[in-house]
Amino acid sequence: MAVHDIGYVELYTRDKVATVDYFVSAMGFTRVADSVEAERSSVLLQQGGVRLVVTSGRGTVRFLEQHGDGIADIALTCDDVAETGAAAAAAGATVTDSAQGLPVVSGFGDVVHTLLPADSPLNGLSSASSWVPIPGAASAAATGRITDLDHVAVCLEGGTLEKYADFYREAFGFSRYSSEYVAVGDQAMDSIVVRSGRGSAIFTLVAPDPGKEPGQLDNFLERNGGEGVQHLAFLTEEIIPAVHECRDRGVVFLDTPDSYYDVLAERLPGLRVEIEELRETKVLADRDEWGDLLQLFTRSPYPRNTLFFELIQRNGSRGFGSANIRALYEAVERDRLTAG
Repeated sequence: MAVHDIGYVELYTRDKVATVDYFVSAMGFTRVADSVEAERSSVLLQQGGVRLVVTSGRGTVRFLEQHGDGIADIALTCDDVAETGAAAAAAGATVTDSAQGLPVVSGFGDVVHTLLPADSPLNGLSSASSWVPIPGAASAAATGRITDLDHVAVCLEGGTLEKYADFYREAFGFSRYSSEYVAVGDQAMDSIVVRSGRGSAIFTLVAPDPGKEPGQLDNFLERNGGEGVQHLAFLTEEIIPAVHECRDRGVVFLDTPDSYYDVLAERLPGLRVEIEELRETKVLADRDEWGDLLQLFTRSPYPRNTLFFELIQRNGSRGFGSANIRALYEAVERDRLTAG
């Protein structure tokens, strides 16, 4: 029942044109295929190894009314879809069939996991007769600043992390990679990172500490109408030019105070990036035992201010330590307080 990778991520939206334009014009994705069915119409976008399906239509209305624009499906490729579906059902999931006859497993909140054969073309999308590839687009999609999907951050209700970490182990064979507890002022959050055996499908599970003051994760859960995907992290080999290009095209990133960079050289001696370049782009930096990590988070482009995105560059770093998680928490908290 081994899960290999994330085949694609599907985003439900009220405004497909604007959403597709954001990813194509602002973030450099390529439109590679289109699909029109009775209840929905979809666009397949790709950049490097990242596949995003943007969907709208009558079949998305219930999800959109409850959650607003957001991730509805994180498709997983696996050795044996039937066996994996059975394991998920035994772990307590509800399993149904997609229109293409593929198992669809309940995950967290209203987010599901379509199970795809690991060796299927286009990760199972081509099995749907309604998909029409755009000639020449696949080769263009292979280029761009974004190379892969680094991880998916999932916001859960307080006190449920252990339950979900166990579910992903029992259903999909994921293992726990790390766990952290981060306190910022009167607020605090728990996190557990789970990943597939190959390490290419990674979920960062986060939840507020219900014993502390409500904070940004509680706000996300309220705005999102429950549990859901908080952000997608896109891997890039060169974050500085990637940020410049995305910002010039209209992506709005979270701000970082200058004081952060005043102490960065002392905190991370030998950093292989000029501090002034980081200051100019507002990129955050961290380090673990394997190397450095650079990251920056966007503001949410959606009306409910829920789902957002991250650019991340790993210079050897493999971790998801407390400093990384704290950087995200503090960046979002600064933005929340400024906006509020």
